[in-house]
Amino acid sequence: MERAALAVVREPTVEIVVPVFNEERDLERGVRRLRSYLDARFPFHSIVTIADNASDDQTRAIGARLAATVPGVRYTRISERGRGRALAAAWLISDADVVAYTDVDLSSDLDALLPLVAPLISGHSDIAIGSRLARGARVRRGFKREVISRCYNALLHLALGARFKDAQCGFKAIRADIARRIVPQVENRSWFFDTELLVLAQRAGLRIHEVPVDWVDDADSRVDLIPTAVEDLHGVWRLMWSGPSHFIRFTAVGITSTMAYALLYLLLREASPAWFANAVALLVRPGGYR
Repeated sequence: MERAALAVVREPTVEIVVPVFNEERDLERGVRRLRSYLDARFPFHSIVTIADNASDDQTRAIGARLAATVPGVRYTRISERGRGRALAAAWLISDADVVAYTDVDLSSDLDALLPLVAPLISGHSDIAIGSRLARGARVRRGFKREVISRCYNALLHLALGARFKDAQCGFKAIRADIARRIVPQVENRSWFFDTELLVLAQRAGLRIHEVPVDWVDDADSRVDLIPTAVEDLHGVWRLMWSGPSHFIRFTAVGITSTMAYALLYLLLREASPAWFANAVALLVRPGGYR
């Protein structure tokens, strides 16, 4: 009887989504490296899903070939762009127990993958996130990106009461049942998807576990910093006004707007004159002139 009971225990499955847009240069190398690591060192059954959000280079052909020739790799194509859109599409149809994602450049050291998913499989946590700002993380990136990251996360603490340290690290996992519950509530389907997911999870009382990561900046990143920063800041502004505390909202508005201006000015000043950076930052910051 005991032996029969043990036989029905199913090994947990983890699906790791790699969202890509025009990654013909790095896709095959990144996916093969990830799959090799999982086969050699990851103790749970795993699936790698390439989520292609409307690439118009050779990413589609490479992804389809990898899915056809590498065991444990799948390919899916989403017709519209947006990292959040790719993640939502893949996560919501997954039959795995835990769904995760990593950027194709594998900037986060894969040795953090087991500490990322283990608390979810054990039931200790609902969401787990890689953190470049947690104690114990080792990070190599340029000064400008470091300052922007710290300013952005400080803004989240002030404006939204965020208790997590690093919203935008491309290394996250979530229990699949939790994903099916909370992802449909996330309005943003682009770069702000991560932040909004975490804020909604915190407001819902879900348990968020942070894992310090070793992280190396990708010099060929596809992220366009200025449009992404504008999108993120307006997302923060939207969540501020949908939050539970009117008092906190009104007391934080002035400081939040000032921090948003400073962040945009820092981004723009590197490529434009001071007067232009000042004018644009004033116009596009949340709560700025209309």
